[in-house]
Amino acid sequence: MKKLLIMCGTGIATSTVVTGKVKEWLKDNNLDDKVSLHQSKISDELGRIDDYDVIISTTLVPENVKEKVIDGVPLLTGMGIDEMYDKVLQKLNS
Repeated sequence: MKKLLIMCGTGIATSTVVTGKVKEWLKDNNLDDKVSLHQSKISDELGRIDDYDVIISTTLVPENVKEKVIDGVPLLTGMGIDEMYDKVLQKLNS
């Protein structure tokens, strides 16, 4: 089972919105039984980035983890959603 983390600055507001949308997307794509979904704040997860297969963030991340993190802002703005989900799918399939 793949581990997907959704994080924001506080682990409450935007990550909750994104988590709901990602849950729906996983279900629509028959992936919900193949992915365990986690939600948190960035400060709690920086030391555990390597524990996850996919990371979606709605907040800025440090340069040293930037390449491991997918920008989740498209799920808030409505622009670039398909491209974002393509990146998630690539990481889930790798």
